[in-house]
Parts: sequence; structure tokens; C-alpha cells
Amino acid sequence: MALKTAVMAHKTAIIRKEHFNAAHRLHNPHWSDEKNREIFGKCNNPNYHGHNYDLEVKVTGFIDQDSGYVMDAKILKNLIREHVVDKYDHKNLNLDTEEFKELNPTAENIAKVIFENLRQVLSDELELKIKLYETERNIVEYPAD
Repeated sequence: MALKTAVMAHKTAIIRKEHFNAAHRLHNPHWSDEKNREIFGKCNNPNYHGHNYDLEVKVTGFIDQDSGYVMDAKILKNLIREHVVDKYDHKNLNLDTEEFKELNPTAENIAKVIFENLRQVLSDELELKIKLYETERNIVEYPAD
């Protein structure tokens, strides 16, 4: 009797790396200046500070039999440029962006906002994960596993 082999389709991930520079100040307006300094330290500098952010956008799905793509990498690149890089590069996140006028621009919140921006323009069939490197040693992943 011959063994029957099941053919299973596995999901595949593509990852696009990008980079942007932005300034911000971590500050909770509901806290005293003393508490803000205690919690956020140098990141609460009233004159702001900046980061050279590295970004990885991971899109996961099934490979299309006709194109061979999970998603066309050129399309993903353009979506990231339009909905992330062009919006945040060389900006003061607190002052120059609507998303962070009321939302503290922590790395966690930045990653979440980037996810929400891209989730709106990607097919529902595709999974999305954001990895944001605020520094070489401070990395946020959204959503987390």
C-alpha cells in the first residue's frame, strides 16, 4: 500500500526594511513635571531629542500561484514610504503629526501607529508585524506573539 502524502501550503513572510529620523518628547500632560522627569528621564527634555529609527515590516500570507508573490515588494515599499516614511521622517512627532498630538510617542506607540496605518491599506488576508528599532538595543515589536 502506497503512503499518501498530504500537500500543505505554508505561509511565507516577506520583510521590508526602512529607515526614518524623527524627534520626540516623552511627556504625560496629566503628570507633574517632577513625575515626568522621574519616569521619562532625558527623554522628557522640553527641547525634544531624536532617533534614527530602523523599521522592519513583515507581511505574511500564502504565495499566489500566478505571481509567485505573497505581496509585490515594490507595492509594499511604496505603501511604507507613503504611510510611514513620508509622514514621520525628519519630523517632530509631537508637533508635526496628528497621530502624536495627544498620544505619547513612545517606541511602543510609534510601532502601534505604524501598524494601524499599514493595516488599513493591506489586504485582510495578509498578516502584519512591525519591528521598530529606536536604538540598536531598544526594539519594539507590534503585535507581540
